[in-house]
Formats: sequence, structure tokens, C-alpha cells
Amino acid sequence: MKLIIVSGRSGSGKSTALHVLEDLGFYCIDNLPIGLLFPLTREAASQTKPGRLGKMAVSIDARNLSGELANFEEIYRRLQETGVTVEIIFLDADEQSLLQRFHATRRKHPLSDDRTSLREAITSEKKLLEPLSKLSDLYVNTTGMSMYELRDMVKQRVVGRKDQELALLFQSFGFKHGVPLDSDYVFDVRCLPNPYWDTSLRKYVGTDQPVIEFLEKEPASRKMIDDLKAFLDTWLPSFADSNRSYMTISIGCTGGQHRSVYVCEQLGEYFRQRYNNVQVRHTELPHLQTREEI
Repeated sequence: MKLIIVSGRSGSGKSTALHVLEDLGFYCIDNLPIGLLFPLTREAASQTKPGRLGKMAVSIDARNLSGELANFEEIYRRLQETGVTVEIIFLDADEQSLLQRFHATRRKHPLSDDRTSLREAITSEKKLLEPLSKLSDLYVNTTGMSMYELRDMVKQRVVGRKDQELALLFQSFGFKHGVPLDSDYVFDVRCLPNPYWDTSLRKYVGTDQPVIEFLEKEPASRKMIDDLKAFLDTWLPSFADSNRSYMTISIGCTGGQHRSVYVCEQLGEYFRQRYNNVQVRHTELPHLQTREEI
């Protein structure tokens, strides 16, 4: 049987991820006490025809007893020894985004009370969930991500991936906004000629033909892309052989609008011919996405 554990800080999008999995045929349980993981998997294993129990997804959050959260690594190891295929998906967002989401929805944080402010609760929750975050197979930072983007990511990276298949995400970003926390590899392409300094190109982005033509004429662009392809062609199979399920490769330029977008698109097109599950995401191009709060 396959068990997906969805965890993360409150407001990061756990409910959205769980709803997607439920829509795709998983038997889902929200806010499962950690102590019930073993009875649940034993019940599933005892079924002669597991049916829906063959694919389960559970949400585990900070409402669990702190002692059980602290001992999660041991529980996780024992689960694996029973033959259950376990994947941990951990969702998070920066503190300011979480604060804004709680203020917008006027929901009460599960750890806040008369003596604990919302900010303190968010910080405390991060520490409580560290045992799950450090064991996660896929870490997703949902800062700035729309509900639709998160849904698509879960569908494509988690459910769209065959067992033992490596799922790749190429994401562009701007260094002036910070490096994405969910990166496995980070590559800096700020050394490439910058279309921004051509005033006729400023209104375009790296997916627009004028910028593409500008960068394609530059030998440094082709050399950078060829070197990245060669590096990843060499090392990605080693990650796949070591049972790594997900890789997030972040490409950064100054503002995340031109060079990094172009390079991501080129790498995505190349690796789609080699891997079945490849996504491209541009973190600084929100105007290309339909926005809805997670």
C-alpha cells in the first residue's frame, strides 16, 4: 500500500493538497493522531481487496501531542519496515505570508491562545514540525503560490509521478526577492547579458519572442545552458538510483523576469524528452497565473 503524509504549518495549503489527493482517489484523513498510523496501516494490510485503502493520504499537523511529534522519526522508520511505501509532503510559507493568510480568513491558529500571539504560534509550530520537515520527500514553499498552482503541483509532481520515478521542477526566481527555500540545486545566471538594459525589451519577459531572440544570439547563453544540461545529465541519474523522488532546480537572475525564465524554459523542454514528470514554474511572473489565495 501507499501512504502519503501531508504536513506543514497551518495556512500553508495542507487542506488544498489533501482535497486534491481525495479527488484523485486517495482515502484521506485530516488531522490524524500519529499514534493511529499503525492501526490504520494494519487495517489496510488486513483487507484481502484493499480498494481505496491501498492508496491513503493523511494530514498530520501541530495539533498532535508534542511527544509524538518528537518521536516521529522512529515511527516513520518502523512504518517503512512494515513494507508500506511512505512519502512525506511538507508545505510551508514565509512568516509574513502565513500572517496575512490568517488575517484575511480571520481563522484562529491552532496553537494560539490568550497568552500566545499569532506570530509566536507560527514560530512555535515550525519547531514542533521539524521532525517531519527534515524527513520530507517533497518540500513545497507556497509563498506567493495560488491555489491553482498548488493543485497543479500536487497533481503533476505527486500523483502524476510513477513509483520510483524522479519528478523534476525547474523554477525561475529573482535573487533580489530571495532564494526559494525548496531548492535542491540553485544556479545563478546573472552573468548572462541582461535584456533589461535594452529599453525596448523591458516590457517583455523570458517567454516572449523578442527576449528569446536576444538571448539566443548570445554565445554565453548557449554555453550556460549546454553546461547545465551536461551537469544535470550526469548527476540526476545518481539521485534517481538513490531512491530520490523529487528534485527542485532553481535558476536565478536579478529580477526573475528574463534570463532565468528563458533558461528554465530551455531546460524544461530538454529534460521533458528524458523524464516523464517535468514541470516549469516562474515565481516572479504572477501575471501569467490566475490568482486565488491558498
